[in-house]
Parts: sequence; structure tokens; C-alpha cells
Amino acid sequence: MIQLPEGSWWDWDVVEWNAGRLRLGAGFDLSYHHGLELVFSDPLFVTCPTAFQDPTFREPTPEEVRVVSRQTGEIPALVVAFEADAGGPEPAAGLIAAGGLEIVQGTVFRYWRPNPAPGERLAPWVQPPGA
Repeated sequence: MIQLPEGSWWDWDVVEWNAGRLRLGAGFDLSYHHGLELVFSDPLFVTCPTAFQDPTFREPTPEEVRVVSRQTGEIPALVVAFEADAGGPEPAAGLIAAGGLEIVQGTVFRYWRPNPAPGERLAPWVQPPGA
């Protein structure tokens, strides 16, 4: 079960997703920055809305683990399930299987800043003006 640090983690979205990493960002308002990231290494199976609010993380059910193992051919080191508000009439389900998970706190700006302070970063898509 994921234990999130204290904070206002209402809004969530996919910050980065490639073959080696799935990075979810969270904050109280994602317009300008986020302050928490769940970084899943080696994602094998992902069903997740691209943006959602107020997730409830839980242990996966045995059936969810079977779905993942049928799709991937193995039971991964980490399987995480959640329900969240994704704007529909019912909660959206999320299921992520990965090699590992790192929980990272710190300000990640979603707009250009020339000199972030120590511990601050820019989101992967942020580029200098004119780039």
C-alpha cells in the first residue's frame, strides 16, 4: 500500500511515461507546479487516466494481479491499484504494475524559470523561451 506524505495531493496527472518510467505528479492545483511525484520504474502494465483527482490507493485484488500476470507473463515486484475521480459518472480505476516505486517530494515548476532554487526542478516538457 502506498503511504503518501502529508500534504494536499488533490490533483494528479501523468508527468512522464516511457518504457523505463511512469511519473505521476500531484498537488493542490497543477496549473503552475506540483509538489509530489510517484515514480514507477520499469512499468509493465498501466491502466490510468491521464488526469484525475483524489485517488484512493489500495492493495490490488487477486483478480487484478491475475489480469496483470496474464498480460505480462509474470507477477511484477509491485502492483498498485486505485480509484479516483476522473470526471465521469463513476470513479475511474487505475492499475499499475512496475519494477519499483519512488516517492519524491519537491517543487516541480510547469513553466519556465531560469534559476530554480536547490531542490526545485522544471517539468520534463518545460523549455526556455524560443527553444
